[in-house]
Amino acid sequence: MAFPDPAFPLPDDTSGLAWHADSAEAAAQRLGVDHATGLADAEAAARLTRHGPNRLTERPGKPAWRRFAEQVMQPLVLVLIAAGAITAALGEVVDASVIFGVVVVNALIGYWQEAKAEGALAALARSVTTPVTVRRGGHRQQLDAMQLVPGDIVMLAAGDRIPADLRLIQQHELHTDDSMLTGESQPVTKNVDPLHADTVLADRLNMAYAGTTVVAGQGSGLVVATGDATETGRIAGLIAAAPDLVTPLTRKMATFSNWLLWAIGGLAMLTVGVGLARGGSAFDMFIAAVALAVGAIPEGLPAAVTVTLAIGVARMAKRRAIIRHLPAVETLGSTTVICSDKTGTLTENAMTVRVLWCAGEGYAVDGHGYAPDGGISHDEMPASIDGAVRDALIAGALCNDASLRHEHGQWQITGDPTEAALIVAARKGGLDEHTLGALFPRRDVLPFDATRQFMATAHEGDGQGVVYVKGALERLLPLCVDQLSTNGQPLPIDPAAIEKVAHSYAGQGMRVLLLARRDFNFGQNFRLTVEGIEKLTLIGLVGMIDPPRKAAVGAIRNCHSAGIRVKMITGDHAVTALAIARQIGLNADKALTGRELALLDDAALGEAAHATDVFARVEPEQKLRLVRALQGRGEVVAMTGDGVNDAPALKQADIGIAMGLAGTEVAKEAAAMVLTDDNFASIEAAVEEGRGVWDNLVKFITWTLPTNFGEGLVIVAAILFGSTLPITPLQILWINMTTAVLLGLPLAFEPIERGIMRRAPRRLNQPVLDGGLIRRIVLVSVLLLAGAFGLFLRELAQGHTLAEARTVAVNVFVAVEAAYLFNCRSLSGGFWQQGLFSNPWIWAGIASMAALQGALTYLPAMNAAFGTAPIGLAEWGTILAVGLASALIVGLEKRLSRRG
Repeated sequence: MAFPDPAFPLPDDTSGLAWHADSAEAAAQRLGVDHATGLADAEAAARLTRHGPNRLTERPGKPAWRRFAEQVMQPLVLVLIAAGAITAALGEVVDASVIFGVVVVNALIGYWQEAKAEGALAALARSVTTPVTVRRGGHRQQLDAMQLVPGDIVMLAAGDRIPADLRLIQQHELHTDDSMLTGESQPVTKNVDPLHADTVLADRLNMAYAGTTVVAGQGSGLVVATGDATETGRIAGLIAAAPDLVTPLTRKMATFSNWLLWAIGGLAMLTVGVGLARGGSAFDMFIAAVALAVGAIPEGLPAAVTVTLAIGVARMAKRRAIIRHLPAVETLGSTTVICSDKTGTLTENAMTVRVLWCAGEGYAVDGHGYAPDGGISHDEMPASIDGAVRDALIAGALCNDASLRHEHGQWQITGDPTEAALIVAARKGGLDEHTLGALFPRRDVLPFDATRQFMATAHEGDGQGVVYVKGALERLLPLCVDQLSTNGQPLPIDPAAIEKVAHSYAGQGMRVLLLARRDFNFGQNFRLTVEGIEKLTLIGLVGMIDPPRKAAVGAIRNCHSAGIRVKMITGDHAVTALAIARQIGLNADKALTGRELALLDDAALGEAAHATDVFARVEPEQKLRLVRALQGRGEVVAMTGDGVNDAPALKQADIGIAMGLAGTEVAKEAAAMVLTDDNFASIEAAVEEGRGVWDNLVKFITWTLPTNFGEGLVIVAAILFGSTLPITPLQILWINMTTAVLLGLPLAFEPIERGIMRRAPRRLNQPVLDGGLIRRIVLVSVLLLAGAFGLFLRELAQGHTLAEARTVAVNVFVAVEAAYLFNCRSLSGGFWQQGLFSNPWIWAGIASMAALQGALTYLPAMNAAFGTAPIGLAEWGTILAVGLASALIVGLEKRLSRRG
């Protein structure tokens, strides 16, 4: 039965003792529950109503109206809206309708992309459920973790994810992995004893926190906080309060749009002023100004940016990187520093035995991860598995509580990774732990304890008993009186030689365990005691490490070639971090520890962050300081992380990268990108794709701006020379929208150029277009002016109608754009370097554009709507000649620029 609950405390109530400072019994009484029976169902339902479901509050998404409004509030779109309004006021209803149609289509594309991304994330969140076992009304039952309330009694077992913040009530050798919250890399041994009120989070051994996992043992705990009141919820609240950083792309596009806006406005006002001064009518000048604004604005640019980024997202997904925010695609391309965690990202996140040392000899163990594939060798020859080597493998497999299984095509473990590595090593030596367990059944066990630093198990078999012991060398070596020889006979022991070997392995970043044994004659009431662990026979040493990923070595080399520095930031020990750094090609001259970082002021930290590549024993808040220090030096920082404690740094970084396999939901929510394989090589691949995306965006801008500027120049020239407009606003919109979709967007599908990862990263202050590209845009704009305006005047001089002359001018623009498209496939080299047919969308777009131009020129309905007229073959020949000549001139300019 439940105790009376006259004043049930809120889960975030801070009055009285902290939960870890209270005894388990007192904590249960505070929450009005008998931990032997748990809450009654009715009381649990009432508390669920009072406190809400056990989940983090979702950040409210943008309402649909706001998301749509943001699409039309961009400066260039506002100019289009103003142009449409002026056109409508002048009575040009068709032109105004088309302009507003363009605005709506662009807004709908952006709205759909953003809504699609938010919907996918919401669906993912709804699909995640966590079952938990609780005690309610005196009975065990399973329910969804969202139904937990303060006062519930939760049962814990190895492999469980802690569903809420718990005050532990009972435990039996309970070990949890708290790394996602505290950064502690080793499993934490729990107990139920009260602690001082000021005990820091990482040392609250009588608490189990939401999101951490049970790696060994059993226990039960009292729910003291759920949802936003948990430690995880507190950090999630900090993330939600943090501002979203502006990406390099959004910064550059905003600058570019503002510059273009002023240029268009100034040119339009100048043109109207000049036209009025020359005696032109106000109506004609306003129409000319609208034509100029419509022509100069790249209407297809917002859609092109969105589509190019979306294509980059799809390409990255194929390379195991999921992008959550579209502009993050481009941010990767400008990254200058990657701050990476070690475990699981640069390494395999699978402890692996690399060496056995038995009877004075070293034995190499090969293979990767938890797959029991590989073998054991001595002097590069297959080793004979007998004597001390065999006994070492048996000891490691039997003095062990982990398990290994094959599921869904992968090898999975339950329990301590160190123990799992010993099982895998035994299998590589041809010994199965299940068979060994049947041959040598366990009689008793002394579980590993942090204070005694070893584990011991007693086994019976072949009519005799044996105790196997594994643990820390400094604790067990003094208890050893002899050691096994290669044939299994005892030999005198040389502690100094053994310590030297162990020190050598530790210097290589390995974790070293000592294996020992003692023969016993078990009596009927035999009990294994700490005092009985003496007079041991040393079997050997085991050296194990979480090995570096093979792909990480090449990926880091490619990053260095691309001018990107890679920094390792880990909670592991400095010796281990430096050993891995040396193997993967990082600067391993020195490592700075968290303790050393804490002593540095901001200026000194900035220098240290720049000069050092390896940081060890780093606290979560120090990761945040390191990111800010690097950003303060002008770096574009990519930061990896998987724990709740990494989330603030992930949010602060220019691009946060969460681990999809080992990462927490809080980390994924804070990140802009999620790796589905937790592999550093996927980051390098994503950087390459990001650079390709930026290249394709610049190619599109370089291709589209000459059309806009050329149209503007044609309008200005017509006014200056007192001529009729060669192209109308409606014809300009036709050119801009059809060519942007059919000719420009295929550039988004351009393959990545060779050598892209041998370039230096773009500088933050580097403009979208450099001087060379601006000169090329001006050149092509002038070519369009000369070709379109020249042929327009020529057609009129030859007696052709105004509609025919305008049709020629429109087709000149399209022909030059189509020819110039090939020039833009590579901004520096010849288009053939990309391969003539490597992008089939180019050819499909040109064919479609040719068909549309034919319809515009010859279909009566199109003639009536757009003011065009049929033209002859001679005109077509001249149009195509202008297009070909323009492409050849641009090709010559590119060749001269390369030589210069």
